[in-house]
Amino acid sequence: MSTVTTTVDDGIATLTLNRPGVLNAFTLDMGADFVDALRGLDADAAVRAIIVTGAGRAFCAGMELSDSDNVFGFDPRMDLTPAELAERWQEPEVSDGAREPGGKLTLAILECRKPVIAAINGPAVGIGSTMTLPMDFRLASTHARMGFVFARLGITPEACSTWFLPRLIGVPSALELLYTGDIIDAARAHEVGLVGSVHEPDELLPAAHALADRLTRGRSPHAVALTRQLVYRHLADVGVLEAHLDESLALRHAAHGDGREGGLAFLAKREPHFNQPAPHGFDHIFLRA
Repeated sequence: MSTVTTTVDDGIATLTLNRPGVLNAFTLDMGADFVDALRGLDADAAVRAIIVTGAGRAFCAGMELSDSDNVFGFDPRMDLTPAELAERWQEPEVSDGAREPGGKLTLAILECRKPVIAAINGPAVGIGSTMTLPMDFRLASTHARMGFVFARLGITPEACSTWFLPRLIGVPSALELLYTGDIIDAARAHEVGLVGSVHEPDELLPAAHALADRLTRGRSPHAVALTRQLVYRHLADVGVLEAHLDESLALRHAAHGDGREGGLAFLAKREPHFNQPAPHGFDHIFLRA
């Protein structure tokens, strides 16, 4: 049985973590399957947005621990210096043996051209919480529980969570959750800004679907893709000038396609007919890869 499953309904895809018997505990195989499935949905022109949820009563109970001292897949031969890792991180053997799996999943989510929405249906612990941070929106069931439990296990956070979490909820709240490893309920997660809304269990996926539809129906997939990249790129330490230049490049790229159609539709008081596809890659558009 695949560790993830996908369905598409009226342009909205649902990617489901599918190990319900073990509360969708995360494995290296699940990480690879998730990335493959996400990229397949991203490449599907019929898909407008992607919802991520869990099968059964959990979202993801975290990394599946075992008696092994290498559950994260690190190759002991890949004892690289910081400079070596920075230079060689894209090499297959380095990617497989020296990079932690959650971060690879995070980068794949950031590369996605469509909005990604987390529908957190139950416990989401460790990577079950951190994998949701690069998603655009997080909706939670009243049954959801979230926890960044790394300090309790004697390890450090992963999946780029030390970059995302302070930006989402502020430094003091982020440090409190990371230092204590406390498991918080959906109401507390909403209070600190970790999730945007809380729903009864049977209303969670319909709410996520309605949000996905509102974000994308009648909108230019090309403009949505470029906007998503602009926002996440500019969360990093860039200056206003670089943001201006990136936006200039993106706007020029969009203005003569769906942008022209949008303007004509507005003047004619009709619905626009967008047909400019989301770009395949962004290296040729933005200043930085």
